[in-house]
Formats: sequence, structure tokens, C-alpha cells
Amino acid sequence: MRRTADAVVIGGGVTGASVAYNLLKLGMRDVVLCEKATFCNGSTGRCGAGVREQWGSKGNCLLAKASIDMFEQLADELNYPHDLEFKQKGYLMLAHTEKEWAQFQKNVQLQNSLGIKSRLCTPEEAREIVPALNTEGMLGATFNGRDGHANPFHVTRAYLTAAERMGADINYFTEVTGIEVSGGKVKAVVTKKGVIETPIVINAAGPWAKPVAEMVGVKLPLFTQRHQILVTEPVGWLLDPMVMSFSIGIYCQQTPHGSLIMGIGDPHEPKGYDIGHSWEFLRDMSRIITRLLPALKDVRVVRQWSGLYTVTPDAHPILGGVPGIDGYLQAVGFSGHGFMLAPAVGQIIAEMALGKVTFLDVRNLDVGRFERGEYNVEPSVV
Repeated sequence: MRRTADAVVIGGGVTGASVAYNLLKLGMRDVVLCEKATFCNGSTGRCGAGVREQWGSKGNCLLAKASIDMFEQLADELNYPHDLEFKQKGYLMLAHTEKEWAQFQKNVQLQNSLGIKSRLCTPEEAREIVPALNTEGMLGATFNGRDGHANPFHVTRAYLTAAERMGADINYFTEVTGIEVSGGKVKAVVTKKGVIETPIVINAAGPWAKPVAEMVGVKLPLFTQRHQILVTEPVGWLLDPMVMSFSIGIYCQQTPHGSLIMGIGDPHEPKGYDIGHSWEFLRDMSRIITRLLPALKDVRVVRQWSGLYTVTPDAHPILGGVPGIDGYLQAVGFSGHGFMLAPAVGQIIAEMALGKVTFLDVRNLDVGRFERGEYNVEPSVV
């Protein structure tokens, strides 16, 4: 492990990997990444792997749109020899309540104004997209063919291997235990393997972002919460798009090899770091999915697992620095959507670290927005 660096990135998930790569791409020479376990050990390796432009806020729409632009070229840019499994077969968003349908109409109007080609669908049109869908009780849907999914392990590995080729020092099993600040400036990062002198540190620690921020005296308005997922045995073709409902709190997609990955959001899930899984989830998930997609009635479940959402009060990420601490930047609080935003966020944070104007204006995503009361809650989250 190097003892000096131009920047230290904390976190070996997709956000940290993207930041490290983009720092080097933009000209930084000595970049160190510290991960307390292995890559994809936190939220990235446990996520649902969806990528979508269909959001209800301008900020998330623009971040996602830019990220999908990057996903489309990512394997070539990173010179990655394997398939990232990035498939753009769309998201079909289902509306089952009047409130939800009204929100969807607003969302599509916003998305279209930003160049996102989403569209409203009748229940009959939704069934044309997913013939196996039970449309009973549905008021309508939205669809965007640019949305899709990718393999989070391959995407993260692609960023990391590209960064290593460019000279990054990637350190696994290297837990950060402190950040030294003097005179309002970052001086060093303390790890269990030694001290790294650096003027810049980027907090991309996912579920552990809050304790990392506390190392420099920053209190983040975050909490972590378990979200459970299951995967089925491979079956024949059933779904092209991801199927999602916010009112039901469900998403379901079919992977390239035929398995179906699905999850539900439980608003009553306690806050904390529990990543165990429950039979109640399996029961509820089975009941809901077989109502929406009756063809899954006899499909066998292979396994289930859990990951952590790191949630902000408005379901938008916290990006950028903190007044009074020169050299400290953070890319945290993605509220379950860090994977799909990572390409754009990695470039933005790297631009900030190098003092450049960011290609998207994200000044309204700073941590100070909560104290100022200048934030709007993202309505389209599971």
C-alpha cells in the first residue's frame, strides 16, 4: 500500500470504483482505493441491478440519463473483455392507484421535457409489452425502452481493472479507521494497515458512509435499511423489461440466463445493518408476484438475500464537499439507486476533486440542502 496519494477513495463498490477510474482518466496520477473487505462486498453486490431513466425529479432523471449514455459505451471505454450484461429492454412501471397514475403522468411530462422517451400505456398496451402480466386493477403504466439492467459485479470489476491499468493502488481488506484534518484541510487517511498522506479523500463507503463522515465531524442525515431479494431457477422467456410498481413496492426482472430476480420494499423494515433474510419476505413476495405474473406459480426459488439501502430524507444522493473541510468529498446516500447512477457520479466527483466545472450541475445535491430546507422528495422509489 502506498504511503502517499493525490487522493484516497474509501469504498470498493461501484461508486468508489467509478470515482477512482475517473480521477485517473481526468489526469490525477496517484489514486489509492481502500475497501474494508472485497469489491462489491456492500450494497453493490446485493442490488437488483436495474438501470432506469424513469424518475420523478429532474436531478435523478438527468443523472440517470447521463449514466445510461455511459453504460452504452462502458465495456469499450474500459476495455473490459467480458460481457457487462447491459441489456436495454426497458422498464414497465405499473400504476394501481389514482394517486400513482396522476404521478406517472407528471413523471412522463417531466421526462419527455428532458429528452427521455418514456410513454404512458393503457393496461392493454402494458400486456402487449409483457403478455404474462395480470392487469386486473391496473389503471395504466409507463414504459421506456432505454431502461434496463447490468451485472453489478462485472461493471465494478471493469472500473477497477481499468483503474489498476492506469496506476491505481487498490487495497482490499484495508479498513479506514480515521481521517486526519488539520487547519480545515485533509492531511491523511488512517487505515488498519498504516497511514496514507493525502490532500483529498472521497467518502464512497455506501452503508458505512455515515461513520466515515463522522471521522471528519460531519453528521449525515442518513439511515440504513434492509431490502430483501430472491432469485428463481432459470425459466423460458417471460419478461423483456423490468416490471415495477411503487404502490405495491415490487420489482421483477429476468436475467440473461433465465432466472428472475425480484424484491419488495417494506416501509416497516427497521433501520440498521441487519442483512439476514426472513420467511415472511418469501411468503409476501410469492403472494404478490404470482398475482401480478401468474405464470410464476410453479417456478422454484433458488435463494434469497438482503442488501442495505442508505437512505436520505429526499431519496436523492449527497454529492460534493462540506464547507470548512478542504479536500473532503462525498458520494453517498443513494437510497438504493447507486448502481444505476455510478457512471455519472464517478465523473462528477472526479471533476470536483480536480477543481473542474462538473458536466452536470449538482450543487443542489450538497449536504447543506437539508438544513436550508431546499429539497424535494423523489416520488418514484421502491
